[in-house]
Amino acid sequence: MSGHGTITVSSPHRTTTASFPARTSAAGFLPPGSPDPATTGPDPATTGPDPASTGPDPASRSAQIESELRRAPRSFRILTGDRPTGPLHLGHYFGTLQNRVRFQQLGADVLVLVADYQVITDRDAGPGLGADVLGLVADNLAAGLDPARATIFAHSQVSALNQLMLPFLSLLSVAEVGRNPTVKEEFSASGGGAMSALLFTYPVHQAADILACRANLVPVGKDQLPHVELTRTIARRFNQRYSPRCGFFQPPDPLLGAVPLLLGLDGQKMSKSRGNTIPLSATEDETARLIKGARTDRQRHISYEPAGRPEVANLVLLAAMCQRRPPAAVAAEIGSGGAAGLKAVVTEAVNEHLRPIRARRRELAADRPYLQAVLRRGNDRAAVLAGDTLNSVRELMRMTY
Repeated sequence: MSGHGTITVSSPHRTTTASFPARTSAAGFLPPGSPDPATTGPDPATTGPDPASTGPDPASRSAQIESELRRAPRSFRILTGDRPTGPLHLGHYFGTLQNRVRFQQLGADVLVLVADYQVITDRDAGPGLGADVLGLVADNLAAGLDPARATIFAHSQVSALNQLMLPFLSLLSVAEVGRNPTVKEEFSASGGGAMSALLFTYPVHQAADILACRANLVPVGKDQLPHVELTRTIARRFNQRYSPRCGFFQPPDPLLGAVPLLLGLDGQKMSKSRGNTIPLSATEDETARLIKGARTDRQRHISYEPAGRPEVANLVLLAAMCQRRPPAAVAAEIGSGGAAGLKAVVTEAVNEHLRPIRARRRELAADRPYLQAVLRRGNDRAAVLAGDTLNSVRELMRMTY
């Protein structure tokens, strides 16, 4: 098959290992006022949580990072990823996939984690997991990621990454992990009942993902900021305890996305589990059926009012993002066309925008050996990065016997 029969991953980024150079900037990694790792007092792992950051707010810091990305993209290693619990959808495409491709085009070192171990935090790993993993690889490649410039790897295939969980857990208290919003929400959702220990330690697992690969930038939404802050806390505490002079781990920065939030077709939070999404792999007929069932309101005139008419505004926004036009202009063009006119415009816009991506994805999905080869190459590179990190951690912890 033409276009992706072989892959080559030889480039300056692919040979970078744990000696990845520190990113230096005026803003730095530790917020102004943070304690100097070389002069800290009592062990913070036993004296309670770190004080609140006194640095720039996340939005301001993200704006600074965007400027740095354009100026010196090769000084960034970016880690992002998804759980393989089903096909990626339009929310993923506009919220994360497009950004990954943008980072790649700028020249940053992009690593995409297929977080298969994180599937079993709240469910069984069913017989379809393998297909879902390769489906995520296909989704990323179809969106524009190039395996010669980006690294796609699976969590379960990088043993060194997972071994870092143990020393990282020793740096936190149970109360600190329990205060993480994701853990609190899941505990509440369970009615205060049983929760797997893996789900409880999920934020620490994410920290291991980031720090094992020595990533210095993590694209997130606002709801994920606490995960990055916990990672920064772990990095600082490890440095204070085991490498106060050199500061082995660089606390990573979060990068907030600038893309407006898309709701699901039912007006609720977009989620694969709710079935309110438009998968990238859906056919044009399936897309038309899904959009036909989307919630709107009883007003015939179409306007873009996110606060007053969220369901209508969400569909207008979706069409606008696909057409690369202002939402108000799309709404004005539909005018008194009503819900039917709106849904027709959205259907055409989505299908037109996704047509080349879907064609590419079908081609990729038909070549399972190629997808497996891409994943193996990514696994190999991630194993080198995480292995180097683990070896250095063992040396710093005096655990080389």
